Amino acid sequence: MTENLAWPTGALVLEAKPGRFSLSLRGKRVLRHDADHPCLFVGRGEERMEMFRGNFDIEDYVTERVALRHARVDGGTIELSAREGEAPRLRVVLSGDALRCEALDPAINRLWLRVEAEGDEHVWGGGEQMSYFDLRGRRFPLWTSEPGVGRDKTSELTFKADVAGRAGGDYYHTNYPQPTYLSSRRYALHVETPAYSVFDFRHAAFHEIEVWAIPERIEFYEAPDFLGLVEQLSSRFGRQPPLPDWVMKGAIIGLKDGANSFTRLEAIRAAGVEVSGLWCEDWVGLRHTTFGARLFWDWQANDTRYPDLRRRIAELAEDGIRFLGYVNPYLCNDGPLFGQAEAAGYLATDGRGGTALVDFGEFDCGVVDFTNEAAAGWFAEEVIGRNMLDFGLSGWMADFGEYLPIDVHLSNGVDAKLMHNPWPVLWAEVNAKAIESRGKTGDALFFMRAGFTGVGAYCPLLWGGDQSVDFSRHDGLVTVICGALSSGLLGNAYHHSDIGGYTSLFGNVRTPELMMRWAEMAAFTPVMRTHEGNRPKDNLQIDSDEGVLAHFAAMTRLYVHLAPYLRALVAEAAAHGWPAQRPLFLHFPDDRRTFAIQDSYLYGADLLVAPVWKAGETEREVYLPEGAEWVHVWTGAVHTGGETISVAAPIGQPAVFFRRGSRFATLFETLPRALSKPAA
Repeated sequence: MTENLAWPTGALVLEAKPGRFSLSLRGKRVLRHDADHPCLFVGRGEERMEMFRGNFDIEDYVTERVALRHARVDGGTIELSAREGEAPRLRVVLSGDALRCEALDPAINRLWLRVEAEGDEHVWGGGEQMSYFDLRGRRFPLWTSEPGVGRDKTSELTFKADVAGRAGGDYYHTNYPQPTYLSSRRYALHVETPAYSVFDFRHAAFHEIEVWAIPERIEFYEAPDFLGLVEQLSSRFGRQPPLPDWVMKGAIIGLKDGANSFTRLEAIRAAGVEVSGLWCEDWVGLRHTTFGARLFWDWQANDTRYPDLRRRIAELAEDGIRFLGYVNPYLCNDGPLFGQAEAAGYLATDGRGGTALVDFGEFDCGVVDFTNEAAAGWFAEEVIGRNMLDFGLSGWMADFGEYLPIDVHLSNGVDAKLMHNPWPVLWAEVNAKAIESRGKTGDALFFMRAGFTGVGAYCPLLWGGDQSVDFSRHDGLVTVICGALSSGLLGNAYHHSDIGGYTSLFGNVRTPELMMRWAEMAAFTPVMRTHEGNRPKDNLQIDSDEGVLAHFAAMTRLYVHLAPYLRALVAEAAAHGWPAQRPLFLHFPDDRRTFAIQDSYLYGADLLVAPVWKAGETEREVYLPEGAEWVHVWTGAVHTGGETISVAAPIGQPAVFFRRGSRFATLFETLPRALSKPAA
């Protein structure tokens, strides 16, 4: 070992002495190694993975885990072995502000890294996490999948979903994982790998990162404040195009009622609802299953369900309303597009010479192989380009990116287990390229629930996935806030959700209170969009109750009133990558009381939003960050930051405050007028 070496490579500095080394990031020590405290372990594991309709049962049988106690340092290169005199098994090379990893023993397929931690440290990130914003104290596997129903192993709903279809889920299940975290020590770490990985934050002295491969790189980012960190990460992973201005004209109304959707839309508008778009995911037709009304997965207009749709879309456009649809990367085997794709060799195979078919719940589909450049180009041009954009669609839900089966064979020859996590990014890229080919980037809008490292470079809008239609702690309204905050820190500027939730099973149905509270939150997010859910006939809709509809109309007026502010947030996102919905600490980094708050958020720098997310509550306790004065929107009362207060929050008046002295103060002060404006 080179004695007393200091090797700066940017913000990272490697210091080595005989028998030990450490790595610091502008004075923050992140790695420490000696024979008694090794920071790196390697070994072998034999994983078992089973997929059932997007839900995974995963476990690992570890056959070897060896501490690499002996390190030989030469310049910026570290070679590690189990003990002195043995052949090194791993090489780590400092490159800029990253560690490049190379297996010197071809037998190893597991790596564990221990990063130094502090006892009072907070950690955020991990992609889009729905249950816990502060990750400290818990273990988070990072694998894109269905999140599950209920996501709480102690709940009856999750138990029933597990029994019925292995679909209950747990707190760490997410459509959008990402092996990236931010620390309250004001640094960020990213693991560049497509493999299954685990972030374990349960130990007081270290964070342990587990990767089921040897990662390409371990990247470090440092900044004096959290806004700077987010800006760096958004540059690294990609920034979205500006949110289209047409979205800010009102809510996107989700109806799947065939031609009757247009009639219902007119009644909704007559009730005073501000509308920017009509979203009919059933534009491709329906099939009925025991889960509920499902779509016909062949991506072209269904003339039976929507006669003369092209003309109806044009009429909406003349009235300033866009039309949106639905698409996903699978083709049902009883539709015509499947035959075209199969004949051209565009579908993933089963390894036995046949086309791989995936059970999606009472119907089977082929997987379009996006590792095949011709297949990706065909889908972008023929399906999204001609069948959707050229037909008149201005947007769509780009669904199901997390479903790549782990046993299919792909054109690029890479094991599907290593393509599974990156698959949503390939899917997002296909959508983005189709839009770009028509010159509609920043105008056409698609939204996704699935993601992984780099999805922000292609996906312009996230949505929170399929929440249960309730107020539950792990799968209800409040989880949408957590999802927006966690994903936003990684550079995803725009997030929204299904107003009222989506999943209705085992008698769990929407209430008027749920619909109204969800709409109140949605008014203070970048996009308001409704959804009829998986069982429309069993559930309350925005137009099936006069009180709910009147309340929704009022919330859309609030949303439209805030359009000038939202445009300013869009400009900030383009310039800096800052999300529209922000954790309180992003602008109050010295107030540690904000670090674990996940049920309220800053909308931009100047609005603080604390939605009511529990049934039956008409008051809300809110912590106001220290360092500002906060004005309650509905009463004008001024509160000094640094304290928790309780405010009245009746239906129609969610707990919202603005920062005193904001340049948008006049806009915020006049919000009550927008609320009371009579319907047109």
